[in-house]
Amino acid sequence: MYIHERTNWTEFTWDNKKVLLTLCETRNLQGKLLGKMESLGFDLQNEAMLNTLTLDIVKSSEIEGEILESEQVRSSIARRLGIDIAGAVDSERHIDGIVEMMLNATQKYDQPLTKERLFGWHSALFSTGWSSMYKITVADWRKDTKGKMQVISGPLGREKVHFQAPDAERIDSEMEKMLDWINNETEIDPVLKAAISHLWFVTIHPFEDGNGRITRAITDMILARSDKSVRRFYSTSAQIRIERKQYYDILEETQKGDSDITEWILWFLNCLKNAILSTSDILRKVLQKAEFWKLHSATIFNERQQKMINRLLDGFTGKLTTTKWGKICKCSQDTALRDIQDLIKKEVLQKEASGGRSTNYELRQIPGGNNV
Repeated sequence: MYIHERTNWTEFTWDNKKVLLTLCETRNLQGKLLGKMESLGFDLQNEAMLNTLTLDIVKSSEIEGEILESEQVRSSIARRLGIDIAGAVDSERHIDGIVEMMLNATQKYDQPLTKERLFGWHSALFSTGWSSMYKITVADWRKDTKGKMQVISGPLGREKVHFQAPDAERIDSEMEKMLDWINNETEIDPVLKAAISHLWFVTIHPFEDGNGRITRAITDMILARSDKSVRRFYSTSAQIRIERKQYYDILEETQKGDSDITEWILWFLNCLKNAILSTSDILRKVLQKAEFWKLHSATIFNERQQKMINRLLDGFTGKLTTTKWGKICKCSQDTALRDIQDLIKKEVLQKEASGGRSTNYELRQIPGGNNV
């Protein structure tokens, strides 16, 4: 029996004594992080928020097996928030839709969550009306015309059913109840509310596709309410991606249990704690980036050089070569080599000591900082 098959299944209960200690620890970490970020200048806060939102969107899609180009995501966010960044790139319509959904959730966190708003998010996710190779119902609840909604894994013929969602005819009433609770329940701590809403929505599974990403958008919206801030400095999606196996295990166990959701709440709170602690890496990169540009405030760089330096500071994937420089900056390898040699003269870049078949380059160590 699944949890939603039980009478009054949404009358959730939990062990307050067990939950309260972890909730207090989580709230304390939230407060410390927000205090630390508020001590930074406005530009550094924007940079940290831009990094966090980019990570959140990329990792939320990655959980569903979709790999997004992070530079496109970053540029799309920056355009919509009015943040100037060096080396901005054009973004695909699909990526713009995902960004619009997430920004609507986090930048307008204090607005009611309605059926129409959820339909808008779903439409932004699937603006073409297709999911991969399949035509789906967009901006409406699923219809189950091809059978019951199930979460399945395993090869064809040996599939394992992990979960079966409520029948389609129940969705409207189930969602009405959930949305009323999200908008009007005021006695439960917002962080607990985020944990419960996450489980509640993903259990109803109201859409034909995109339920996971919309679940995490709702979670981020309610966490923004808990912070009372549009500025996002930690990513639950990135942490769920790291703890994906445990996430699916506790979700399946809870959805096959009763309405006592203590273990789910404890897992969620610990995941959130880990997400907040992981923010130190984002902050380190932001501070290093600020230190670099402060150090080189009088150094003249062309547009291509600014773009590549920022990519290296943000965490460049793989090795930097003249070929990669040329592809990213849309220039010849000769131009790329001249750009790189100029940066070596200016003591910005250096050749990697490892050698190999092709020459690789890296940023020189920032004085007083760590190698990036």
